[in-house]
Amino acid sequence: MDPNKEEFLKEFGADYGYPNGPKTIDEIRATEFKRLNGRIFFFSITRNSILSKFHFLFLFFGLVYLDHAGATLYSELQMEAVFKDLATNVYGNPHSQSDSSYATCDIVREARQQVLDYFNASPKEYKCIFTSGATAALKLVGEAFPWSDQSCFMYTMENHNSVLGIREYALSQGSAAFAIDIEESLDHSRGNLMSVKVSQHQIQRRNEARFFEKEPTGGAYNLFAFPSECNFSGLRFSLDLVKIIKEDSDRILEGSPFCSGRWMVLIDAAKGCATQTLDLSKHPADFVVISFYKLFGYPTGLGALIARNDAAKLLKKTYFSGGTVAASIADTDFIKRRQEIEELFEDGTTSFLSIASIRHGFKMLNSLTMPSISRHTTSLTTYVRKMLLALKHENGASVCTLYRSDNVKVVCHGWGPIISFNLRRPDNSWFGYREVEKLASLSQIQLRTGCFCNPGACAKYLGLSHSDLLSNIEAGHVCWDDYDVVNGKPAGAVRVSFGYMSTYEDAKKFIDFVRTSFVSLPNQIGRYHLRERPSSFLNEGPRKLLAGGVFLKSITIYPIKSCAGFSAASWPLSSTGLQYDREWLLKSLTGDILTQKKVPEMCLISTSIDLHQGILFVESPRCKERLQINFKSNTCNGSTGEDFHIHGQRYEGRSYNNEVNIWFSQAVGQPCCLLRCSMSNYYLNNSRCVGMRRDVQSRLNFVNEAQFLLISKESVSDLNDRISSIQVNPMRFRPNLVISGGEPYAEDGWRTLKIGDNCFTSQGGCNRCQMINLVNEGGQMQKSNEPLATLASYRRVKGKILFGILLRYETADEVEQETNSWLQVGQEIHPNSF
Repeated sequence: MDPNKEEFLKEFGADYGYPNGPKTIDEIRATEFKRLNGRIFFFSITRNSILSKFHFLFLFFGLVYLDHAGATLYSELQMEAVFKDLATNVYGNPHSQSDSSYATCDIVREARQQVLDYFNASPKEYKCIFTSGATAALKLVGEAFPWSDQSCFMYTMENHNSVLGIREYALSQGSAAFAIDIEESLDHSRGNLMSVKVSQHQIQRRNEARFFEKEPTGGAYNLFAFPSECNFSGLRFSLDLVKIIKEDSDRILEGSPFCSGRWMVLIDAAKGCATQTLDLSKHPADFVVISFYKLFGYPTGLGALIARNDAAKLLKKTYFSGGTVAASIADTDFIKRRQEIEELFEDGTTSFLSIASIRHGFKMLNSLTMPSISRHTTSLTTYVRKMLLALKHENGASVCTLYRSDNVKVVCHGWGPIISFNLRRPDNSWFGYREVEKLASLSQIQLRTGCFCNPGACAKYLGLSHSDLLSNIEAGHVCWDDYDVVNGKPAGAVRVSFGYMSTYEDAKKFIDFVRTSFVSLPNQIGRYHLRERPSSFLNEGPRKLLAGGVFLKSITIYPIKSCAGFSAASWPLSSTGLQYDREWLLKSLTGDILTQKKVPEMCLISTSIDLHQGILFVESPRCKERLQINFKSNTCNGSTGEDFHIHGQRYEGRSYNNEVNIWFSQAVGQPCCLLRCSMSNYYLNNSRCVGMRRDVQSRLNFVNEAQFLLISKESVSDLNDRISSIQVNPMRFRPNLVISGGEPYAEDGWRTLKIGDNCFTSQGGCNRCQMINLVNEGGQMQKSNEPLATLASYRRVKGKILFGILLRYETADEVEQETNSWLQVGQEIHPNSF
């Protein structure tokens, strides 16, 4: 056995791996989660009669899944049981009286009881209302709660956006809303017992009602919401808060106008109940919301609201539907609603096949038992947290900053299997969380980054003030973007979370990934500085050229964005770069720009141009006829298409007739249209760069960043020497220009260069993405983690993986559409280095 695992088991062996369960963790992974092991997926897709099949080959080398807080994984045996159940039974619409409908009603009734049993909730006190998820359950409470102008909605700062959304219902009805922080403090008047202390944030009110001029009647209903487990930090709130708020609100809210009134408590248990028991017989919350995919992976799109009977009867239902109405008259204002709580709130037909599936998930959880799951996941969380805190750079600086309030006496019931953190460089600056996520993906590690839809916890743990948050928004930062460090501060965090099927091997691979990718060690100083400071490979002065000099080896033009290009021995230049390069693109009927990232089949579309005839030739194995587009005559429809944006730049495109669009739709397997750049004077302000300024505006066609991409044959050879699994062709990087001669990566240090009589300015390194991992091999699409994974190991600069350089053509007249200049293969290249 691995010595590291032996050490781990010495410390955590009593809790890790279900030693007293029906199966050990290794047996569970081997029999129920085989899809996480490394293997090859090969499949074919039939698209049309011209080309019957298109083949895909995806290589996976053992997946480490660490986003169980987002969605846990379903067991393969669980799914086999679900499929067998659905394949051998007939379940009809429960709103009927047939035998199959009665069978469905029985299954739904049993499912409700299973949910109540899971929370130890008596059916005499609670009802289970099925919804489309935890969010739908929260929405139901918010829109039906008996708000008044004397009510308030109180919630902890650590809450999901779906909980915060209830605030809209409260404020729109004239109620107040405010966030609170809860801490424990010593109460000397009660014999130094721990007591709850509430720190209240500003009161929010939306209408002109003057609450403070009214005498509180004490009859208003207030709602307090908190998560059983914070999905940002893993903090488990003490469930004693239920009784404290309901029975002792006068004391903890002393001095507040909201201390009176009748308090109801809502618990968001969507994350917490997957690894911690919530016993409603001991903690009688009024409302609890859950989503089943957080519990056992499948089904998605199904959740539940567990509502205390007395609380449910106070909810004011407005809408009625099939299933919720006992009788109605179409042409007069008359309805008679159903009396049963579940029937009253479950609009339409319930997702009865999904409901029938949850019993197989509960069977799996119950076989392991929740205490064992909690101990198992806690052991992994404790181990990873300990290992992250121990990581140090070569200068002794800590690598990891964990977000956990160990030094604050919060009303806490421990910590769930979540670790949120950010990583620092030796100089104490931050690695961007998106950089961590991208590199983790290359290592087959799935985790999550950002604020996890929990803005209050994110701001609280990262120390972001209101001005910081507003500044980030003004800078353009929104959820799921790449603005991960703004004004020197992280805008979010990295999160790993564990599930009942997580293993020590998962945790170890993650720690090894962090260590090898982000920790600077004494024998890695050179490599570290190479990826962190572009100056280390940009400012080394002119590099030595090989004896024969540097020459232009090939020229490639890509007329249609993301389709295959063609090579030419010589080609004319224009103010946009190579003439006709990326002058056309394909757009879906929904307005999306089609690229190989979305439609890999585009690489099968070949192109060529006859300059003398003025014709663009296009071929596809899916189309019988070769398409000819005469671009010198007006073959477009004549009208400009709708404005659209590519990488923040606005363009106008001219559209083509139906015959052309039908051809391309067949070629890519989906409806689309061809657009040609209208040649309007649009520019890209090249201010975003790594290592140098891009402060000149370059005229562009439909390219991502620059007019040209240049790749060195020697740099590709050096890359191939570092990769053992494959050999990469320079064309994998879709360059316009391939050069030969000089040392590997000499181009990194070029400020300007001259090819023949034509001058070019370097705009810095090209940031590579997953697209270079996709290659067409004889009509079969292959995808792996190379060469990007190897490039990431030695070509990283502040979160970017650089390979090749971007160029701008220096024309004499920026307004001219074309020049009389040509590039020719074999021309000598004369660089001017930094």
